[in-house]
Amino acid sequence: MEIYDCIIVGAGPAGLAAALYASRDRFKTLVLEKFYPGGQINNTNRIENYPGIKQIDGPSLIEQLKEQAESFAAEIKTTAEVTKLEKLSDGNIEISCGDEKYVSRAVILAPGSDYRKLGVAGEEKFRNAGTGVSYCGTCDAPFYRGREVVAVGGGNTAIEETLHLAKFAEKVTLVHRRDEFRATKALAEELLAKVNEPNSNLFVKYDSIVTAIEGEDKVQAAKIKNVKTEKEESYPCDGVFIFVGMVPNTAFLKGFVDLTESGFIKCDSVYLRTKIPGVFTAGDCRLGAAMQLATATADGVLTAMLLKQYFRDANWWQQKLDDSNQASGW
Repeated sequence: MEIYDCIIVGAGPAGLAAALYASRDRFKTLVLEKFYPGGQINNTNRIENYPGIKQIDGPSLIEQLKEQAESFAAEIKTTAEVTKLEKLSDGNIEISCGDEKYVSRAVILAPGSDYRKLGVAGEEKFRNAGTGVSYCGTCDAPFYRGREVVAVGGGNTAIEETLHLAKFAEKVTLVHRRDEFRATKALAEELLAKVNEPNSNLFVKYDSIVTAIEGEDKVQAAKIKNVKTEKEESYPCDGVFIFVGMVPNTAFLKGFVDLTESGFIKCDSVYLRTKIPGVFTAGDCRLGAAMQLATATADGVLTAMLLKQYFRDANWWQQKLDDSNQASGW
């Protein structure tokens, strides 16, 4: 059986960046993608925060990354859903895609994650920053300068992203299903201090949920229901930001690598090594990921560069983090 130097699971930004660096280093590289390249970024019609590119849409960026990796002989297989990974006695890793099997000296896990959805009417219809539904304030807040938006959630990310939105939007209304936040006390206090400022543009609706997102070509209102009074209203807005968590695409990895309760891959925070020698992880699927395009590609680059260190010395996997492991010392 043919043995690859590196197999990458997932053809999102992290996986394609890893494929570029690994193949350019002349490692025989294969990318296995469940659907088609891109993942979540394909749903983004305007990217303005990727360093070096003033503006681009998600599909165009992914096509460029794909072509760049393929120009260095990286193989990319689509509709190739990985169902099982196994560490072999010779140190290699076997990857199964149904009846198809592949063997590699090292693996980079980059299956990405999906935004947790509300599952309400209109969410999929308007799921695009250009039409009004977003899951990333850091990415899309500037597009709502001077406009009115609704945010949904109550955890740390929801509050941080809502505070960020308030720097751009004319009015931000945070909808939370409980009467107190799950976020840390310091974050909740920061939010409430902002809410209580004179002429604040930030408002909170407690004990409430969004039951539908309404509009014609773009979002025009969010239907909000008070869970205690059952009263429902159509709340005018130009966009709805949903911050209710992420779902990593890691169910197929249970029993192979260590996962958090939420399903994120556990790894060391510097070299992104999992507990299995030769198996790295990159991008939004890993514990501690920043959930940004730029950091996902950076993860992919880092793991591909570290292949060399692992191939030179398999014992490096067990070494503790210290200055001798820095790239400058290689």
